[in-house]
Amino acid sequence: MGNKLTISSIQKRKGIDPIVMITAYDALFANLFASEADILLVGDSLNMSFAGNSDTISATLEQMIYHTNAVCNGAPKSFVVCDMPFGTYLNKEEALKNAIKVFQQTPADCVKIEGGANKADIVKHLTDNGIAVCGHIGLLPQSVRSEGGYKVKGKTEQEKQQLLEDAKAIEAAGAFCMVIEGTKAEVATQIAKSVSIPVIGIGAGSGVDGQVLVFSDMLGFFEEFTPKFVKKYLDGASLVKDAVAQYAKEVKSRAFPKEEHTY
Repeated sequence: MGNKLTISSIQKRKGIDPIVMITAYDALFANLFASEADILLVGDSLNMSFAGNSDTISATLEQMIYHTNAVCNGAPKSFVVCDMPFGTYLNKEEALKNAIKVFQQTPADCVKIEGGANKADIVKHLTDNGIAVCGHIGLLPQSVRSEGGYKVKGKTEQEKQQLLEDAKAIEAAGAFCMVIEGTKAEVATQIAKSVSIPVIGIGAGSGVDGQVLVFSDMLGFFEEFTPKFVKKYLDGASLVKDAVAQYAKEVKSRAFPKEEHTY
């Protein structure tokens, strides 16, 4: 990997060179992803794929700090985003206190905040105080309980107009980029064209400025279900199971370890 990306270099990619973002939760996988991914997202999705919970809501700030440090250790030249977990940015004062903790205790390059116009004042308060922010609009995983599930956005004219308002408000608040999730493709494309900062999609079509996927989905490690927007680039679960089964077979038959594995 070459020089580490900066906020300016990421912004210059808008409309020119699609941005590759992928989640990472530990040093091992962060190191594996670093050569190809422009941005590593330490997503609160780790609460599901890493910790086995049903949603992201119970993720804590301490968890996010721990995993962010691990990712930064594994990929020191990568641009790293830390998700602010549910309940850590309910108001401007709490948001700034918690974001400062992330910046002081990790080398993270920015934090990510879910919400649109209703969170613009919080985003502005952070950016005014030296905290770089990536926004997140559209489907908001931290709102899954209040909304009664994961619901695709932009299906109605009212939703479309709200998303446009959200994107412009987050841009005006000083966010340097934003994620748009679970949104009708044509609406996401229009939103990307309506703002001057990069818009990175997940389940939002190809007309945006980049893509992000959860690595355990993309690599086929998560078997319970596959979201419509996910493409599996590897049958990871089967490969791991086959390897472990072969290891177990060789242990039981005493075929492993052989002489070359023995001191």
